[in-house]
Amino acid sequence: MNSAVTKPDEQLQSQPVPASPSSLPQNLAFSLILVIVTLVLYLRVNHFPFVNYDDTLYVTQNTVVQDGVTWNTIRWSFTTYRVGTWHPVTWLSHALDCQLFDLDPAGPHDVNLLLHILNVLLLFWVLQRATGFSGRSFMAAALFALHPINVESVVWIAERKNLLSMLFFLLALGAYGWWVADRKPGRYVIVAGLFALGLMAKPQVITFPFVLLLWDYWPLKRNALRCSPFALRQNRSGEISGEKRIANGERRGLGEWRQLVLEKLPLFALSGISAFLTMSAQRADGNKIPYPFGLRMEFALVSYVQYIGKALWPAQLSAFYPHPGFVPLWQAVAALLFLALVTGATIALRRSRPYLLVGWLFFLGTLVPMLGFAGVGYQGKQGIADRYAYLPFIGLFIMICWALADWAAQKHLPTIVLPAVSAGILLVLGIAAYRQLGYWRDNVTLWSHALAITDGNFLAENNLGKALLADGRNEEGITHFYKAVAIYPDDPVGNMNLGVYEQKRANFFAAIERYKKTVSFTRDPELKAAAYSNMAACYRQLGDAVAAQQSQDEAARLQR
Repeated sequence: MNSAVTKPDEQLQSQPVPASPSSLPQNLAFSLILVIVTLVLYLRVNHFPFVNYDDTLYVTQNTVVQDGVTWNTIRWSFTTYRVGTWHPVTWLSHALDCQLFDLDPAGPHDVNLLLHILNVLLLFWVLQRATGFSGRSFMAAALFALHPINVESVVWIAERKNLLSMLFFLLALGAYGWWVADRKPGRYVIVAGLFALGLMAKPQVITFPFVLLLWDYWPLKRNALRCSPFALRQNRSGEISGEKRIANGERRGLGEWRQLVLEKLPLFALSGISAFLTMSAQRADGNKIPYPFGLRMEFALVSYVQYIGKALWPAQLSAFYPHPGFVPLWQAVAALLFLALVTGATIALRRSRPYLLVGWLFFLGTLVPMLGFAGVGYQGKQGIADRYAYLPFIGLFIMICWALADWAAQKHLPTIVLPAVSAGILLVLGIAAYRQLGYWRDNVTLWSHALAITDGNFLAENNLGKALLADGRNEEGITHFYKAVAIYPDDPVGNMNLGVYEQKRANFFAAIERYKKTVSFTRDPELKAAAYSNMAACYRQLGDAVAAQQSQDEAARLQR
């Protein structure tokens, strides 16, 4: 009996599936539909303002960015750790906005929308090119375009980094398929360059090399572990035993996996450099105070389940979710069991439905950098975040679209059923996303909604207070400042806001006490400098020249 011979290079050279000439018009039509529905959903964002949370740090109160793209801005972008991360491409993008649009928020909003549309189209074409399935790729891209959880990434100007990093991630993923088809060094350099740009936009894409290993498994099928152990070379007698075939198949599969890992070592090196820079930025930032490791692990497990819940039922979405500060043991254990069960099921089905394993591990793996292991977030007090799902949910969308399509084919459902159900799902998601988008129309609405659906949201109290003050509703605004400090007494921003309020009312002693608390609680040198500067002004009003000079000297030291 002759066995089929499969050469290792044939497996490792597996090529992406090109669009046939007959399918090209259909793919172009799908692309046009994706552009139209995304535009219809998000077009009104052109009239939305800046948000009084992080848009201030990135644009409206950032004088370096406001200078536009200058040599000084370029140098600063590549050397600063401001806002606790290193992302020079993002800084330069905002600087270009200021150069083109000044401080008109309409321009940056339009750029964000354009980037989201490009990401939607890239996702469709990358999936279609790799798998050969146009309908399934279209549905996955449509879910990505219309899912309400992605509203935050599109409408929030400060989240330009999310959109940019995704753009380069998808370009690199597509270029990887191009390199696999013909492994020329120049093509690999393009993959690495696009990945580096993604890291310089936002380091959330740090798991890209691991994603490529998943991509090798499916849809590119570049490994022997997916092949039958019978597809091996024969021995001299023309026959080999089943046990030997299996053993040889395992050894060959492991060898090919090693080759797949080795070819990605330059990409892993880029990930390592990005991790080092990110951790350095985290240590330099004053607003990143981590919880104990055990609590972070427990919360990470529960977070996975929360994100899956929001993928399937995207309701009660907020611009900020406070960290609970405590996770009941039963919740962590239940989440662990659920994740283990799903993981086991996807492994069991890996041969018949490999997309389930790939999509699931894509979701689990790409979410790891956003799970708060390093205390990322406002004073470590942030829980989950809608924007963190922008990349990981692609894995869930792949699982859903491919599984439902296979199930419909297995059940021999009428051809019209799946498109009709898909259209209904997209309509419901579009309506929910349109409603979610409306909460971002102004700062008062945004933070009032956050307070309505979350508990203990000190940041929403603070930002609502600032929004009300900006509208001239001073007494209402101050009430929210006091609520914020009542929830989180050690909040330096809340105490700073109250200090400014008391200073404006000429209650200088009360203002000084608030500023002292700010200085005591924060590790952010800019916030400390502002508090000391305001404190100096209060001391001057009280006639204490010595204390005023000491505070001013401290502010000057921190500003150097």
